[in-house]
Amino acid sequence: MKKENKLVWTSIFTAVGASLCCITPVLALISGASGVASTFSWLDPLRPYLIGFTILVLGFAWYQKLIPITVGTKKEMDCDCETDVKPKFIQSKTFLGLVTGFAILMMAFPYYSSVFYPKTEKEMVLVEKANIQTINMDIKGMTCTGCEDHITYTVNQLEGILTINASYKQGNAEIEFDTSKTSIEEIEKAVNSTGYTVISIEPK
Repeated sequence: MKKENKLVWTSIFTAVGASLCCITPVLALISGASGVASTFSWLDPLRPYLIGFTILVLGFAWYQKLIPITVGTKKEMDCDCETDVKPKFIQSKTFLGLVTGFAILMMAFPYYSSVFYPKTEKEMVLVEKANIQTINMDIKGMTCTGCEDHITYTVNQLEGILTINASYKQGNAEIEFDTSKTSIEEIEKAVNSTGYTVISIEPK
């Protein structure tokens, strides 16, 4: 039973670890400590291995939970000992099912993390064409869509931002803004405040 418990807690730990780099930006936004958003970005290369390990651990835990029911039937029938002892909740299939569900939610977190970010609807304003500028920022530290959402949300808080398209796959953000309302320096400062790092800026 102790071995089963260790497997369960190991699966929880690895499932959380697999998406920790994407969970941190959301926690940072909620707590207001946005500067720690990229703290666990170094875990991203390990994500496939952590997910695979979690699946293996949970699979083995379910194997141990289900197989004894069939394999040990004869032995149990030959035994006159008490067999109606109800297992503790932490040793039950229900608990293992809850842990499995939690692990799946954690591993899938990057795909639905955007629901935690408030929608920032921009008001339509008239902008002189001469004041519109577009820049491309190369950004270090983004590892998932949650990182994109975090940067998009933060930059959109600045006045004068017209559009922003952040991409963790390309490691950049293309931003269109009104130069009479904000500046490249302010945008760079906003991005850096999230914990990710602007490594280059190229006007388009």
